[in-house]
Amino acid sequence: MTSATVTAAGTRARRRKVKLPRIGLHVFLILTVLLWITPVAWALFTAFRPYNDTFLHGYVSWPKSLSLTNFRTAWTGADLPHYFWNSIIITIPAIILILLFSCSVAFVVSRLSFRWNVPLLIFFMAANLLPQQVLLTPLYHMYLRMPLPTWLSDSGLFYNSYVGLIAINVAFQTGFCTFVLSNYMKTIPKSLTEAARVDGAGVLRQFFGVILPLCKPALGALATLEFTFIYNDFLWAIVLMQSGSKRPITSALNSLQGIFFINTNLIAAAALMVALPTLFVFALLQRQFVSGLTLGASKG
Repeated sequence: MTSATVTAAGTRARRRKVKLPRIGLHVFLILTVLLWITPVAWALFTAFRPYNDTFLHGYVSWPKSLSLTNFRTAWTGADLPHYFWNSIIITIPAIILILLFSCSVAFVVSRLSFRWNVPLLIFFMAANLLPQQVLLTPLYHMYLRMPLPTWLSDSGLFYNSYVGLIAINVAFQTGFCTFVLSNYMKTIPKSLTEAARVDGAGVLRQFFGVILPLCKPALGALATLEFTFIYNDFLWAIVLMQSGSKRPITSALNSLQGIFFINTNLIAAAALMVALPTLFVFALLQRQFVSGLTLGASKG
């Protein structure tokens, strides 16, 4: 047997060894995609079917007709444009404040050397250690007593106001973003800020002129995640909002179901429309989101 034959046999054996794990990986990925996409496809299929069709023939049946009636009814019947605007009023300012506060704290604890930088980071992370449901009762009573200027709240309190929901989201999400940004800022060479300091740049100039532009991938990833978290929030809107007209879009879905009758086709159509803004934000910030998730993948 020649050396070329032995080499070819060894190459075929290695290919067989590599091929089996790769096939298993592909099968796993295909099953995972099907498992994720099946409920979405079923909701889309249900949303296009009239309720009478599913009532007579069941949901596991071929539809007699498909239409956009459920989407039109959900858009007007649930007053979705109004609730979309409520979610924008709550979500966008909350994200801006969260990223601003978390960037500032992360810069202090990661780039400045002092005795209390680690305890300060732990303090901001402490808000994420307790489940939010545990704090419902004390926060509810606190919101009933905290005053707010009347030009920000009709009731003069944090309770039943947009400011109250913005504040609670900022309080709970700033710790997580601070932790992520502080770890990312530690990967930025300190020689950059040292060079800026030699050129006469102060702390604010170092922060806004050097560090913040380099954090765009991390900020894009966090903005995408925070938009999803805050936009999809339902718990705090129900607890801290009394007026239904001020609640975000997630509460609009709740108004589509009655006590004795639930039109699941209508709710499916409304849920798909409610999910569109998160898909739009992800598509808009996809490059920054992927860059933020893969940071450090090729280091060390």
